[in-house]
Amino acid sequence: MLARILTVATVLLIAVTPARAADKENVRVFRDVQRQVLQYPHFTIFDSVDAKIDHGIVTLTGKVTMPYKKDDIGRRVSKLPSVKEVHNRITVLPVSQFDDDLRFRIARAIYSNGNFQPYAFMANPPIHVIVEHGRVTLVGVVNSEVDRALARSIATNFLAFDVKNNLKTEAEVQRELEKL
Repeated sequence: MLARILTVATVLLIAVTPARAADKENVRVFRDVQRQVLQYPHFTIFDSVDAKIDHGIVTLTGKVTMPYKKDDIGRRVSKLPSVKEVHNRITVLPVSQFDDDLRFRIARAIYSNGNFQPYAFMANPPIHVIVEHGRVTLVGVVNSEVDRALARSIATNFLAFDVKNNLKTEAEVQRELEKL
């Protein structure tokens, strides 16, 4: 009976280990992709790029303000040694003076608020303001629920048709990482 339990335990351990190893490899590749995106010199708080990784196959999604950014980011990611293939599904935001004005006014209001001034001095400020056809989406990571609510409140003071708050707290991001 003990030998059978040990055999089952060994089989379970062998079955689980490759999945965990694959998850760890996906996390490592994700971090490499993340670094490439964040170090891209034209990546701003008005762009947002997400990546899904599956055994070296990277799917990029999100929105950027200029067509060359989509192409450059895809090229940068494809040059990583751990990336086998890139599916670039990043969309380019339409050109609009109204959207540009809304982006700048909301970002200025958020980052000039006392709660967010420490964020403003970061190399890659964590709150991204995505505006498409007058609709605002806040994306990124903040310290707390209070910061998330305050950023949304600030963004709703402008003439946006809609404000979507996709900000996450550091605690939520940490829980997501622990699940991997």
